[in-house]
This record gives sequence, C-alpha cells and structure tokens, in this order.
Amino acid sequence: MITREATEQDLEILLGFEQGIISAERPFNITLIDGEIHYYDLSHFIKSPEATLIIVEEDDEIIGSGYALIKKSEKDYYQFEKYAYLGFMYVKPEHRGKGINKLVTDELINWAKSRGISEVRLDVYAENESAVKAYEKAGFEPHLLTMRLKS
Repeated sequence: MITREATEQDLEILLGFEQGIISAERPFNITLIDGEIHYYDLSHFIKSPEATLIIVEEDDEIIGSGYALIKKSEKDYYQFEKYAYLGFMYVKPEHRGKGINKLVTDELINWAKSRGISEVRLDVYAENESAVKAYEKAGFEPHLLTMRLKS
C-alpha cells in the first residue's frame, strides 16, 4: 500500500467515494435530501495550499481517502489560532479492517504538524460506533455532541 496526494485525474473515483460516504451516513442523518448530493469541493482540496487530499493505493487501485484542511479558529478564546479539520475518510468496503483509515489519519496528522498545526478535529456521527472506535484508536476523544430537535 502507498499513500499519495490526489490529482485531478483521481476525481472520478473520488466522486464515487463521496457517494459511498453519503450512503453510509444516510442512516445516521434523516435530514439529508434524497438523490445524489455532494459534501465536498474535492478539486479545491487538491489545489489549495491550505489542504491536502490523500489517497491510498494498492496494486494501482485507489482504495481509501481523506483530507485535511487548515481552518482558522472561529473563537478568539481558544488556545489555538488554526486547526486541521479532517474529512472525506473512506475505505472501500472490501479493504476495511486493514488499518487503512489509521494510515490516512496518521498521514493527515503528520501533514498538519509539518505546518505547525497541533489541534486536529473531525466530525463523526455519535451512533456510528465503528467509526467512533476507529478514531478513538487513532487517539481522538469525544469533544462536543450536537443535538437537534425537529419542531
């Protein structure tokens, strides 16, 4: 397995990954509209100096992905001015359980550290127990739970 930065030539496969992420998240989020939707500006992540989009290849097949985006802190009372936000974490189903998500996460954290960023955050659905466990295994800890009410 190798990791590398994604290129524009990878976009077709990555757009398929995006739909895989959305399909996996639909059971956890009843507010998503039906049909094809897009969460990410993948081309921006490829081109921006404030982001990196990493893919994992095995035998010339793209099997996993994730991005890190440097964001400015929204609050002036945090101990950090910038943080890295991780997202687009996807591993093809037949390759899950091999440590690929951890490989991507470690690569993204190292990228952030190389830019002087020590705060790293991501969002995960609280009910997505396997994802929560995977991120806890990578060193993340729960921080804030967003709750909703439809009235």
